[in-house]
Amino acid sequence: MGRMLEVNNLSVYYDNLQAINNVSFSADEGKLIGIVGPNGAGKSTLIKAILGLEKSTNSGISAFEKSIKKARRQIAYVPQRSLIDWDFPVLVEDVVMMGRYIHLPWYKRPSKDDKNIVTEALEKVGMTEFRKRQIGELSGGQQQRVFIARALAQQATLFFLDEPFAGIDVTSEEIIINILKSLREENKTILVVHHDLSKVEEYFDQVMLVNKELIGYGEVSETFKPELLSQTYKGKIKLFKDNDQMMVVGN
Repeated sequence: MGRMLEVNNLSVYYDNLQAINNVSFSADEGKLIGIVGPNGAGKSTLIKAILGLEKSTNSGISAFEKSIKKARRQIAYVPQRSLIDWDFPVLVEDVVMMGRYIHLPWYKRPSKDDKNIVTEALEKVGMTEFRKRQIGELSGGQQQRVFIARALAQQATLFFLDEPFAGIDVTSEEIIINILKSLREENKTILVVHHDLSKVEEYFDQVMLVNKELIGYGEVSETFKPELLSQTYKGKIKLFKDNDQMMVVGN
């Protein structure tokens, strides 16, 4: 199984405060990986630092045995919805076309093939009929599906998604998780910052437990355990089993 991502000794500081402490891990191809932890644990900071969007100290981050910068075309990032200016006057199809720009020289306009890729991505997320809408006119779930379509249009191999299920409708969540699972079946690797612990066992192959440092990482069946969760959340959650399913109360 091929190695998709390697992170070694990653730390992030804000002034004198350490947001991420010496995190190391690797991710193989064909894995759907959840990144979970309490609010303020550094989950979003972790993926942004991996992508070079936050300053960090580390002894090496690589994707496909190349630097992140050299592997950029193969990496797609879907940020939190709260970080996006939804009032910007851009159409849905133009947002999705942004996923193609990384493959195009600055002087070249999108080709017929690029436009077909955008159409296919919109079809996959069920947003074809909204392609001429301004992005700010959509619901939260529809907006998230458009940004998933942008990532699909990029035709990446390694995906980072920051809380893609936060504040969206059930239909959109089902569409998105099914797309992520289909990407996994194509041997692509997806890392997802996630907040709903009740869905971890259903959604992910592996889970990363983060609270400024890496508390646990591995197969969900081996890592999503009460003792590690209690350590991650510092005892601020209650855990119990119901028909062999982990249930969580509080945060």
